[in-house]
Amino acid sequence: MSAFFHLPGVRRIPLGAYPLWDDALALVNRDLAATLPDQEPLRLAGHPGYTEDEAEYVHVALANGESQGNSLDPDSAADPAHALWAVTDAAQETVTELLWQAWPLCGEHDLGMHPREADGRLSWWCAGGRGPGEPAHVRAAVGGLDALVRPRRPHRKRRRES
Repeated sequence: MSAFFHLPGVRRIPLGAYPLWDDALALVNRDLAATLPDQEPLRLAGHPGYTEDEAEYVHVALANGESQGNSLDPDSAADPAHALWAVTDAAQETVTELLWQAWPLCGEHDLGMHPREADGRLSWWCAGGRGPGEPAHVRAAVGGLDALVRPRRPHRKRRRES
């Protein structure tokens, strides 16, 4: 396990401090585990305000406390849909920028996906392939990518084609 929050002034935010952000992060971490299984779960990180009177800023961070992008909008901590959108967007920014890779990738097109509302749910949306038979599509709801990724079974026998 990595040393947590070795950055000056950055602190790990304990579970329960922001329940809706915790719930949203749990969904995003399901997608992270399904698509980047070697990556440790993301965390909430508190960064000090710029002045003594300013409240801390909360970011979605890698396990070591590093984060990228804007802090979470404090107003989003009071609404489940807004919390999920804010945390998903911040998580994608942190993973993409700090790991230097698009995340998550569409399993059909190998393209980076983006959060988008579809049928009343925040979902991972793919722009589709280049051809006319490969249109834009919703891949899965945020938190549902694990249902699309089949675990590798190294000892499973392959079926013979007849």
